[in-house]
Amino acid sequence: MTLANVTTPLLGLVGTAAVGRLGDAALLGALALGAVVFDYLFWTFGALRMATAGLTAQATGAGDRSEIDRTLARALAVALAVGLVMVALQGPLGAAALRLFGASPAVNAALAGYVAVRIWCAPFTLANYAILGSTLGRGRTDLGLGLQVAINAVNVALTLLFVLGLGYGVAGAAFATLLAEVAGTGLGLFVLHRLGSRPWRVPVPEIVERQGLIRMLSVNGDVMVRTLALITALALFTGLSARAGDVTLAANAVLQNLFLIGSFFLDGFATAAEVLCGQALGARHEGAFRGAVRLSLSWCLGFALAVSGLFLAIGGPFIDAVTTAPEVRAFARDSLVYAALTPLAAAAAFAFDGVYIGATWTRAMRNLMLAALAVDVAMLATTRGLGNAGLWLAMLTFLAARGLGQALLYPRLAAGAFPHPRVRTLTEAIR
Repeated sequence: MTLANVTTPLLGLVGTAAVGRLGDAALLGALALGAVVFDYLFWTFGALRMATAGLTAQATGAGDRSEIDRTLARALAVALAVGLVMVALQGPLGAAALRLFGASPAVNAALAGYVAVRIWCAPFTLANYAILGSTLGRGRTDLGLGLQVAINAVNVALTLLFVLGLGYGVAGAAFATLLAEVAGTGLGLFVLHRLGSRPWRVPVPEIVERQGLIRMLSVNGDVMVRTLALITALALFTGLSARAGDVTLAANAVLQNLFLIGSFFLDGFATAAEVLCGQALGARHEGAFRGAVRLSLSWCLGFALAVSGLFLAIGGPFIDAVTTAPEVRAFARDSLVYAALTPLAAAAAFAFDGVYIGATWTRAMRNLMLAALAVDVAMLATTRGLGNAGLWLAMLTFLAARGLGQALLYPRLAAGAFPHPRVRTLTEAIR
């Protein structure tokens, strides 16, 4: 999953480089703004991937193959319904995007063309979230990696063809993404078919069965609220950086890349926790569940400590490589220690996110995220006089508060999840 995560920013880099070679700043600006629009739009529904993974992992651990297919069928139905609503609302969504950024007429014209094409990705992008979640929930992270790499590889090849080869501009980049997502959906369904899944054979009454559908939508809703709260915290950091001046904004943008790089690896451990904890809970194997929690925490904390040390050691050269502005370099170095500590502050939160999603303790995860956001807002108000150091202290507190809250609540949730002694091994249950 770490390798799969790394391929995504490489895709963005190729798209930017291809459009950038056209020599039109308006096209490059439109691509950047279009990426923001759809990252925000689709990331909001990234809950579909996490919810499907957790529910599938539990069904896998319980050895319930029919429930695996029902979970996937419900997730695909939700993906199709939400995706078609997005397509139907493409006019208002596109108009809102143009008003939001207030860009130049040239950028807006190119952005409108990009949105008009890429909005058709919605049903397929969300379906791919569901397919990836189902794949990961079964413990097949190798197939998850293959699907992600295949989608991104097709996207890169078609972007180069449509943008540089055929000169279709940003609309060509959007069309490349559309075809890649369609191909990914087809490949994903084929892979799941080879694994024995037949979600298209699940009867409609079973898909819309009240209890199962409510559980699916409840878990998705909880994770969606959690994701929106996380986006809000990051947006507050960026917005207040912008208010502090261009140098502060640029320096913090450079430093945030360190946190993003660390997140690629920590998120891989979180995905592993989703699978292991979900399968152990489904098998009613308390020892395996608690062992997976210990492994996830220890690996996340150990890796984060090493990465934080590495960032402190190479942070200076990294800043110099990213920006050539002397004032930005100097300002970023002053705040480097805070940015370097972000992986360590976030390690427990990443590990417990995986645990909570695998166990589908999503309501608790949602509430703890909202509490951490409240702590973040309070810290921002308290440290207002500290300048940029105050912004970073609030961010570190927010990240640490998430993990601390999850750690404090974990014993009670785990005790409630295993009220009876286990009666079989995880291997026996999966068989």
